[in-house]
Amino acid sequence: MANKKQFKSNCDDEGGKLLPLVNFNNCGAKEDCVAICPYDVFEMHPIEKEDKANLNLKGKIKTFFFKNKAYLTAPSLCHACGLCIQACPENAIKLTKMVS
Repeated sequence: MANKKQFKSNCDDEGGKLLPLVNFNNCGAKEDCVAICPYDVFEMHPIEKEDKANLNLKGKIKTFFFKNKAYLTAPSLCHACGLCIQACPENAIKLTKMVS
């Protein structure tokens, strides 16, 4: 796999325009988003109680097998390169505009 710094040239010059959103119903904790993000926007940790309460049946089944989910550590650092979207085999990530 290429070095994270090599991917930074494909990203917007400044961060904070778009926010990555993770659909916990789809997230299978593959960690590809964590590995590929050049700005370390993601981390894996066990699903939080309030997020678990909002899962649909598919999400509850996935969470039974995969306890961890991708969480944002610093969403304002996102430079909207879309690498996380491309890397996620579960199609669990999308970018949306930041709300001021």
